[in-house]
Amino acid sequence: MSSRLPPLNPLRAFEATARRGSVSAAARELNVTHGAISHQIRALELSFNAALFERGGKRLKLTPQGALLLPAVTEAFQGIAAATAAMTRPTTSGQLRIACVPALLSFWMIPRLHLFTEQFPDVQLTLIASNDAANLFSGDVDICLLYGDGNWPDCWARLWSRLELFPVVSPTLLNMRPLRSVRDLRDHVILHGDDGREWNTWLAAADGIDIQRGRQHFMSDARLSTEAALHNQGVALGDTITAGSLIAKGELIAPFDLTVPANDAFYVACRNEVRAAPIVKVFIDWLFSALESDPMPELQTSARTIIRARAAKVSAPERLPSKDGFKPVSSPARARRPEPTPKRRVKP
Repeated sequence: MSSRLPPLNPLRAFEATARRGSVSAAARELNVTHGAISHQIRALELSFNAALFERGGKRLKLTPQGALLLPAVTEAFQGIAAATAAMTRPTTSGQLRIACVPALLSFWMIPRLHLFTEQFPDVQLTLIASNDAANLFSGDVDICLLYGDGNWPDCWARLWSRLELFPVVSPTLLNMRPLRSVRDLRDHVILHGDDGREWNTWLAAADGIDIQRGRQHFMSDARLSTEAALHNQGVALGDTITAGSLIAKGELIAPFDLTVPANDAFYVACRNEVRAAPIVKVFIDWLFSALESDPMPELQTSARTIIRARAAKVSAPERLPSKDGFKPVSSPARARRPEPTPKRRVKP
């Protein structure tokens, strides 16, 4: 087949001349002389043994043979140009497999997923809810968003966000069973998204580590404990990333204004050999830009108990309800009404 095809350069000269309507315009486009274009066209006509242009007017006109050839040549050059562009530009199409902390996936990534797909419509995502660092070494996963210490050997990892932890509760449950002080937590079900360490960290900062606790439920991850709080099942620990939007929408309330740093942080990580792939790079860049352009909302201060964390250890008498550093507030329905005295009756 190749022996029956005309040379490439004469075809380029013919296509440009036919499209531009003159030899001079084609010469300028191809950055060659007028004579070179004329020579290439004559050579092409000789190879076909047919005239391709009607000569004599100010603007060249195609002969029937030239009109037959032009669409095929144009389509061929367009195909070559498209293939060349696809080969030389970064690949932003294909499949990408993401393993993500379940709570972060449900409450942060999925609500913003359209922002990525609008920018990169040719990328197909597979999303996996998992905080298993073993995914870093699996060929079935390209990128991981992990909650941990960032110390994973033989891979690339970058800190994505640190976290602050604080209790969260639904407005419905808070109306039924107010949280006037940290001691009122004993009347609520405590919802754990881990083995209990993070609640212990917060309670220690609130000087409540010795408070008698009622029922407690332990769940495999923070997504489940947060969902349980949304369904009025108890009080969970939220964080500034995953619970922020739920608080902004009024679906959850932060009843105390004490936050503590989380034991770990969110990291973006992947295998070293995967990091260089353009499709991986664009998703990682999007993760950081989305976090920077969408700051977390301020926690609502209404219906919250003011907690002043103590730097020094307090004595036993100071832990009496009237002197434990907590100021009671009204239930959410009455949070904005000023009261004449700091001690006021709360209606369940």
